[in-house]
Amino acid sequence: MERSRIAVTLGDPAGIGPEIVAKTFNVKELYDEADIVLVGDKNVLERALEVTGLDLKINLIENVEDGKYEFGTIDLIDLKNMSKDYEFGEVSAECGKAAYEYIFKAGELAMNGDVESVATSPINKESLRAAEVPYIGHTEMFEDISGVHDPLTMFEVEGLRVFFLSRHLSLKDAIDQVKYDRVLDYIERSTEAMHRLGVEGTLAVAGLNPHSGEHGLFGYEEVDEIEPAIKEAQKRGIDVVGPIGADSVFAQGLQGKYAAVLSLYHDQGHIATKTYNFMKTISLTNSMPFLRTSVDHGTAFDVAGKNIASEVSMVEAVKLAAKYGPYFKKEK
Repeated sequence: MERSRIAVTLGDPAGIGPEIVAKTFNVKELYDEADIVLVGDKNVLERALEVTGLDLKINLIENVEDGKYEFGTIDLIDLKNMSKDYEFGEVSAECGKAAYEYIFKAGELAMNGDVESVATSPINKESLRAAEVPYIGHTEMFEDISGVHDPLTMFEVEGLRVFFLSRHLSLKDAIDQVKYDRVLDYIERSTEAMHRLGVEGTLAVAGLNPHSGEHGLFGYEEVDEIEPAIKEAQKRGIDVVGPIGADSVFAQGLQGKYAAVLSLYHDQGHIATKTYNFMKTISLTNSMPFLRTSVDHGTAFDVAGKNIASEVSMVEAVKLAAKYGPYFKKEK
């Protein structure tokens, strides 16, 4: 498959993002898989290299075509939006604004077709708020950048892929979202996303109640909403089954029985993936014109600047961007 190009964002400068990004650029095998460009600030990157002790050169570029894309060099689009006197582990309007600008620049590159995917490192919601950034997080930013309403989130950890019917809602509100129309819509959207990623196979819908409700003994959501939606999707030719009890469907997905699972609320799928392998659980946003992958951990202010944060998740995010990015390549 054709080689992919990936934009990596530096994340909140006060968090662990810059140091795990620096360590990621020190993984030689990634250069065999994709061309990787960093969007950030030279001052922040230099501090990250000091923290990590890595001997990597910085190549400042204006356009992605100017990159060297060779091991030992970080090709950086420098937004020049940070001083050097910020504090690690502190909420900061300066850092929140900078992190926001890295994301929007990377998104601009993606929308222009200069890169096929964006791999993001962690940002801090309090710092965004301090900077009066009008977004709560990455997903909302990319929704605006791409013009795609309600971008579809998928987690991948080894052989398990998980979509989510809802994200950040209370459990009570999330249950209220389990309605026929929404379940059917997400079955269709999840299947389309699988095809876009070149993934073939069966989508399984998780049950909501214990043992998928046991035909109404433990709740009627399966009988009234979920099963009818699945049957309608099947009539439309979609390869989908369920509902399958949530205590077994994720294990079956890991074993390869299903290509993906539709989780019916946030923690249902998060617990399954992160318990299996927290560091290698990667978030993908894939219903946009470009792919976004991301670590699924935060800025870890308590350990920032100490060179103890692991780069495993960031490396996995770049690997998945390289794996799926070519499916998003545009004709230029």
